[in-house]
Amino acid sequence: QVQLVESGGGLAQAGGSLRLSCAASGRTFSSYGMGWFRQAPGEEREFVAVITRSGALRRYADSVKGRFTISRDNAKNTVYLQMSSLKPEDTAVYYCAAEVSGVLTTTPNNYDYWGQGTQVTVSS
Repeated sequence: QVQLVESGGGLAQAGGSLRLSCAASGRTFSSYGMGWFRQAPGEEREFVAVITRSGALRRYADSVKGRFTISRDNAKNTVYLQMSSLKPEDTAVYYCAAEVSGVLTTTPNNYDYWGQGTQVTVSS
């Protein structure tokens, strides 16, 4: 079993920045593809960003492209989401997720493990 713990959420003003972290347990973190998703009340869970196990390949939702950056530090078993130029529509609970095959996928159902989420609120 893999445990994922998100942190770094909070309140930001529009145009501001936050960096989310996701700390993973286990010895095989470097084998996982890691994704960030978000979910606002009444909305479906939405893909945000994904990074392959090596960190060489990344993909972003169109809504965050150019503003968010996903990265990982396999030595620290941690994946990050640097968020800049925040918009009120970025307000959501943000979840990190692990995909054990280490592939690049944007589909929530393809992910095997999920964190509990961290709230991000962006005020206008």
